[in-house]
Amino acid sequence: MSIWWSLHLRREAASVPLARRLLLGTMETAGVDPDVSYDLSVALSEACANAVEHGGDTARGGRSGAYRVTAYLDGEKCRIEVADSGPGFTAERPAPVPVRASPEAEHGRGLFLIQELADHVHIGNKPGRVGTVVSFDKILKWRKDAPLMAV
Repeated sequence: MSIWWSLHLRREAASVPLARRLLLGTMETAGVDPDVSYDLSVALSEACANAVEHGGDTARGGRSGAYRVTAYLDGEKCRIEVADSGPGFTAERPAPVPVRASPEAEHGRGLFLIQELADHVHIGNKPGRVGTVVSFDKILKWRKDAPLMAV
């Protein structure tokens, strides 16, 4: 079984729950275990929130109004990519290292949460273009009655 979808979303806070609900609906329909679905939906929300907050082309004085979310449920794994049009990373501005933030912190927890909830995380520049891609994957567990379970 293989399912994939891609969304082109405005960099607005309202886009985050839209992406999250689509992912949760897809996984529920496919029969993915609710705990795995929840973990991935939280990770997706954090990646989308980062794209909304940091993903514009501010380096050139512009402001990109969109970002892209792509999800792949393929066999026993789900892979999610969130790509924005921000300045990306350079030697002067390296990719952030996810660190545990204090529970009271209002910023700085997203990448750490993604790393804790997913099996594998990659943060880097879009190949050949300006922008950042946060991708992560997780091995899926299935409900016993899963209609689309991989065999």
